[in-house]
Amino acid sequence: MDSFRSKIIPVTTLLAILVVAWYAFAVQLNGPFQRDLDRRAGEQPGTLEFLMRTWSQPKPTLPAPHQVAQNFYKSTFTVKPWSNRSLIYHSWVTLSSTFVGFAFGAVLGILIAVGIVHFASLDRSLMPWIITSQTIPILAIAPMVVVVFASIGITGLFPKALISTYLSFFPVAVGMVKGLRSPEVMHLDLMRTYNATRPQVFWKLRVPASLPFLFASMKVAVAASLVGAIVAELPTGAVAGIGARLLNGSYYSQTIDIWAALVAGSIVAVILVALVGLAGRLTDRAMGGRPA
Repeated sequence: MDSFRSKIIPVTTLLAILVVAWYAFAVQLNGPFQRDLDRRAGEQPGTLEFLMRTWSQPKPTLPAPHQVAQNFYKSTFTVKPWSNRSLIYHSWVTLSSTFVGFAFGAVLGILIAVGIVHFASLDRSLMPWIITSQTIPILAIAPMVVVVFASIGITGLFPKALISTYLSFFPVAVGMVKGLRSPEVMHLDLMRTYNATRPQVFWKLRVPASLPFLFASMKVAVAASLVGAIVAELPTGAVAGIGARLLNGSYYSQTIDIWAALVAGSIVAVILVALVGLAGRLTDRAMGGRPA
């Protein structure tokens, strides 16, 4: 119970502070437009009425939390999940490319890490390029990838998954390299004393030692993969997906829809990270690990 309270109380306190600050910023950003509306209508509302009006505008600059919550509830629970108006439908479209991109990125990152650890030439030649690749903004790469593949007739899931792969392979590669190199020299010397072969050292020592690093990096990678999938939907002119929902909201100044889509994306990211964490705990338990 004490552990539960130590986790819940700080989170709820921080959430309450964020909500209060959100309402305050909504008044600050929506106030000028509301004052202009009141002046044109010849009205002079009181302070409370003015606050309520700034929190209930149909197209506010910054929607209030309850407006976002109402829109999220309406778009999630009051429409059919396969409807174009459903955030569940749009989230699933984005998730499909996220899963494919994350799978490719994880496999690619692990393969690169294994090569870097076992071949010093790859460490010196490949790692600097991998780091440099992440300095290029994804917003610059996504349109080029989409246009290039569209020119050869490849559209839909694959270009979006490729962009997700680009963002997700890097944390896996870096984390796996750190994990494979984490065994102490004493343990490596002990394996040599036992006359262990290189594959035996890899599977019996390096891989078990790298798993905590791998799953920690995969949490970052799956969130980055989701971001890549959303960004990839923007230049494709997609009609479905969280990115498409954001784009449509920006076209028609539906800021409440935009924020509801952002909340949906955040919830999806939390679920994905939690699933990776659960997979990590199950793997650790299956290998005989004990909880700290």
